[in-house]
Amino acid sequence: MPGEPTNPHRRYDLVVFDNDGVLVDSEPIANRLLAGYLTELGYPTTIEDSYRDFMGRAAHAVPEVVAERFGGTLPDGFQAAFHARVFAAFQQELAPVPGAAELLKELAERGVPYCLASSAGHDWIRTALDLTGLRGFFAEERIFSAQDVGVGKPAPDLFQHAARTLAADPARCLVIEDSAMGVLAARAAGMDVYGYTALTPAARLTGAGATGLIASLAEVAPLLGTG
Repeated sequence: MPGEPTNPHRRYDLVVFDNDGVLVDSEPIANRLLAGYLTELGYPTTIEDSYRDFMGRAAHAVPEVVAERFGGTLPDGFQAAFHARVFAAFQQELAPVPGAAELLKELAERGVPYCLASSAGHDWIRTALDLTGLRGFFAEERIFSAQDVGVGKPAPDLFQHAARTLAADPARCLVIEDSAMGVLAARAAGMDVYGYTALTPAARLTGAGATGLIASLAEVAPLLGTG
């Protein structure tokens, strides 16, 4: 059943969290604004299109998709302008995913090592963590961005880099992801990964190879075993 560990007694050495959509509720904001901005530029895009094509991927995916689908290019400064729109909306709307602070607090109290690994840039990650009050849960050396490795998900490089830096065996890492791209990356890195189904259909996550599914962050702690 979704939410039940493959091995109820499995002890993981490291829990790796995606950020957008898993810890901070940024995906609806970012995808709404991205779809609107692309449409303004003459590339009609719905929010459903944006979720499908960009969720969990690095920023370079946007011009790639525009070139492939529309045969077009984005204006100079697109990325900076988009980030400005998003960060302005974050100031008004961004909130932590329900249960995120409680889960991180529990992991810290239990001494369970964890980190964050996101396809977003470092500025984006830290802005989101600051605005949601989650920054204090992450030491600097436990925040990893695709900027660190030069390639985003679905490539496994980011997760491999996080495990290597923190001296964790990938086979003993548990990743919490909400996108098919993230699931593919985690599986390619040799890690277990549970798909969070808040925004992505369960079938898409299992189709990408998710070890299991969760519908709430409250389901994560029981996956970790007790010793």
